[in-house]
Formats: sequence, structure tokens, C-alpha cells
Amino acid sequence: MSSDRTEGRRVALIAGGVRGIGRAVAVALARRGWVIAACYRKSEADAATLRSELQSYEAHPVIVHADVSNPDVADELVRHIENSCGRIDALICCIGAYHRVPLLEESIEGWHSMFDNNLHPVFYLSRAAAPGMIRRGWGRIVNFSMVNADRQTAQPFVTAHYIAKIGVLVLTRSLAKTLAPHGITVNCISPGFIETGSVPREELAQSFSSIPAGYMGSTDDAVGAVHYLLSEEARYVNGANIQLSGAWGI
Repeated sequence: MSSDRTEGRRVALIAGGVRGIGRAVAVALARRGWVIAACYRKSEADAATLRSELQSYEAHPVIVHADVSNPDVADELVRHIENSCGRIDALICCIGAYHRVPLLEESIEGWHSMFDNNLHPVFYLSRAAAPGMIRRGWGRIVNFSMVNADRQTAQPFVTAHYIAKIGVLVLTRSLAKTLAPHGITVNCISPGFIETGSVPREELAQSFSSIPAGYMGSTDDAVGAVHYLLSEEARYVNGANIQLSGAWGI
């Protein structure tokens, strides 16, 4: 059960929360007084440094190694966070593994992995977290897609990833319609080029000229969108897809 230190505070579970956008969201919410839970699949060192950083904000972090592409693991993670923190007010799915390979050279394993690591966990975690939100009559779910997924254009080098992200949009809207009567909003953020530190800046620089805004987005831009969707000001925003791209890809 939750301790006295976390009583009455909002709790966020961030899937993919130890690197990139997820990490930035975790730190920003901790600064605003949220209790932070995060899961990761591979990034042990990043998890350790995040845990240390969040403790300085008294965010009482619960950082868990969990492969949420497994539905049983996803269910157990949600139960663990609810038992440790007392509740889950916001579920933020920042997972987004991908690889580039020509479509006809894609392996069966690689094809399935894009759905297992991008689409299926959003369903598993949402299904597990929703009952608690319904009981409390309040909740926020924020998912991450990609900037032009709603256009359904050809993507010969990231086909499975792209289809999975289209699926995230459809799932987001379906969850929004299902959960809206219970005071829960479900929305999506679709980033374009965001500097997260995972790709060499010189490689990203090649894309600058194609971004109408003239610069690359930062994790702070994503944090701002998440803050809004979690807020009471966004209580009537449900099933939306926020394009976070400086007008690229629209």
C-alpha cells in the first residue's frame, strides 16, 4: 500500500520512462510533485541514474525492469505500482522501438517485434490500469505515435513500425470513447524530429532543412504537450492527436 509520504499525490506510470522523452517527462512531473513509476526493458544504467535523480525531488520512484510486451508482465507491473504507490492516475506510454530495413528483407521476428514493442503494450497496460481509474472517476492515458501515422503513407523501410503506430492512434481513439464516461481522457502525441540524444546530432542535422519551423524539437516540447494533456484544462480533450513536429510531415 502507499506510504504516508505519497498519500494524496498524483502517481504516473511511464512505460519507456528511463530514456529520451519518457525520462524527460518523469523528471518534469517529479518537479511538479508527482510520484513517479517507470519501467524499462534494457537500459539498466539509465534506470539507475534516473532513480537517483528522482529521489532528489522526493518523487519516491519505483523503477522496474519489465518487458511489457508480455501481457502477464504488464498486468503484474500495474498491480505492483498500485500496491506500492496506492494508485495510478496517469499512464504514459513512451515506448517506441524501431529498426530500419527494406520491407522485403524484413524477418518474421523483426516484423512481430515492432508490434510487440509498440502497439501491444499500450493495450496491455491500458487494460490493466483502467479499472483503478474507473473506480476513482479520474485518469489520464497519453500514448505516443509518430508524426505522419494518420496519413497512412508508404513507409518501405519502417513498415511494421509505422503500421503499429497507426494502430496506436486507432487504439487511443477507441479507448477514449470507451473511458470518457468515467472521467478518463486518452490522447496521443505524435513526434517528428525530436532531439533525445539517442541519434548523433550531425545525422539529425541533415533533416533541419525539411522542417518548416527551421529547428528540431526537444524533449521539453514533448513535456509541454504531456503537461497539458494531464491538466484539468484538457479535461474535455479526448481522443486527440497532437502533432509535435514543427509542421513537418503534415
